[in-house]
Amino acid sequence: MTSPAKDATASNPMAPNPMDLLAQIDLQALGKLSGRVDLPALLNAASRMSDGQLKQLTRMVSGDTGKKAALPTANGDFYGLMDTLTDDEREVAAQTKEFMHTHVAPIMNEYWSRDEFPKHLIPELRKLDLLRKIWNEDGTRKPNATIIEGLVTLEACKVDVSTAVFFGVHAGLAFASIALGGSAEQKAEWLPKMMDLETIGAFGLTEPEGGSQVSQGMRTTCKRDGDGWILNGEKKWIGNSTFSDLTVIWARDVDTQEVRGFIVRAGTPGFDVKKIEGKIALRIVENGHITLENCRIEERDRLQAVQGWRTTADVLRLTRAGVAWQGVGCAMGAYELALTYSQTRKQFGKRIGEFQLIQNHLVHMLGNVTSMFTLCLRLSYMADRGEMNDEHAALAKVFTAARCRETVAFARETFGGNGILLEHGVAKHFADTEAIYSYEGTNEINTLVVGRAITGLSAFV
Repeated sequence: MTSPAKDATASNPMAPNPMDLLAQIDLQALGKLSGRVDLPALLNAASRMSDGQLKQLTRMVSGDTGKKAALPTANGDFYGLMDTLTDDEREVAAQTKEFMHTHVAPIMNEYWSRDEFPKHLIPELRKLDLLRKIWNEDGTRKPNATIIEGLVTLEACKVDVSTAVFFGVHAGLAFASIALGGSAEQKAEWLPKMMDLETIGAFGLTEPEGGSQVSQGMRTTCKRDGDGWILNGEKKWIGNSTFSDLTVIWARDVDTQEVRGFIVRAGTPGFDVKKIEGKIALRIVENGHITLENCRIEERDRLQAVQGWRTTADVLRLTRAGVAWQGVGCAMGAYELALTYSQTRKQFGKRIGEFQLIQNHLVHMLGNVTSMFTLCLRLSYMADRGEMNDEHAALAKVFTAARCRETVAFARETFGGNGILLEHGVAKHFADTEAIYSYEGTNEINTLVVGRAITGLSAFV
């Protein structure tokens, strides 16, 4: 006569062999039971158990209570790229992360709804002294300045892209304009105060009728008038300009056609700023529409070392890598939110992270984030070694902006209807990526920059 267990196996050849299941029992743990149970009797009984009973016995003997292991914490740095950085670089990233979660995260939805920048946070941001980790007092850059800028941008954008934009406009565009285009006296006057965030800067280049073509079609003009200059024209989308202490204005000299830069102090007669309303992206950033009407600027506030558009292009090249990093941070923040949500949100009696299609979204997002992070880290190393050209920065901007757009769309989809609610965070990332996709050179223009470099042929009209 055969045992019930053998009969079950014989009737269903595909069923697991009970003796195979019995072999899974931890013999060392079982040995600890000797003296407390009759092991021969236990093993004899086990040979007649069903598969389910054997699995239960295996868990009991091995000490497995049946409780599932804790789920992994969401971490967009899947390849451990942070581990390749120096201790100082990781410390800057950690400080920025702490600032964002402590000071920005609790209030960002309120200020998003108000369409207003939380200016009261500037003194708190000042305590991090981030600019001195990027710039030297004389306006030269630290050896790893672009990496530091990238890490600050990454950690800021994981929580709120607008905060990173505020910092990038001030510490990048405005500061770099004076550092690269100013005289020794101008640097001494302005850079220390800007480093301390006591003086906030803005950068006025884009115009209402000229974004991508502003290098060739700048309509804002300057004209020498005795010991000063008269500026006329308009600038649009100028971040920080509604509350900045100074705005760097770029204008075309009507006599020489050269591009010149000017430090325009807040309150200067003829300089008017109106806040742009109705944005659906970067709502915490205060963008201004500037009107210059016979605005007189003293010669001492003309940036003395500007060499035409070349200096403007140098400033933009320095900061374009930072915008590529914005895409990395925005996408990584959206991915981590989506992953955490998938581990807790239940539908049809299961966490949605247990569904194959959701895991497909998450893996796709993580692949994007990992490739973006790797690309920007390499780009920053090239920049800090003086090896980055326009086409390198342009390719990073093209790729990260596009992959960020795709990633946040997957993240919003993972949240379902909750994805359009501000309280869940991903909606803000979804909206902000549209700004990243368009500024600092549209993807079409940056594509043509790269295309020209790799083919040797220009496709610009």
